Amino acid sequence: QVQLVESGGGLVQAGGSLTLSCAASASSFSTYAMGWFRRAPGKEREFVAAIDRFSVTYYAGSVKGRFTISRDNAKNTVYLQMNSLKPEDTAVYYCTARLRTAATMSGEYDYWGQGTQVTVSS
Repeated sequence: QVQLVESGGGLVQAGGSLTLSCAASASSFSTYAMGWFRRAPGKEREFVAAIDRFSVTYYAGSVKGRFTISRDNAKNTVYLQMNSLKPEDTAVYYCTARLRTAATMSGEYDYWGQGTQVTVSS
């Protein structure tokens, strides 16, 4: 069983930056692919970014070039650096984990955090 705890959400003005963190309680964290998804009000949950166990990264087109996912295996933590934030980035952001390969579909992930709210004001 893997527990994921997100932090770092908050209120920021458009054009600003935030960094989300996700601490994982996995004994073999380095073997997990980690992902970030988000759900905006009234919308379906959508893929944001993922990083596999080799630190290969994947991004949704809407965030590519603005967001950066990274991991620190020594700290069992994955990060999402978000720059040039837009009001449409407002959502609850969820950290996810699955063994081995990264994925872009939410149904392929086994473990989920409770989410952290990100609000971008215009």
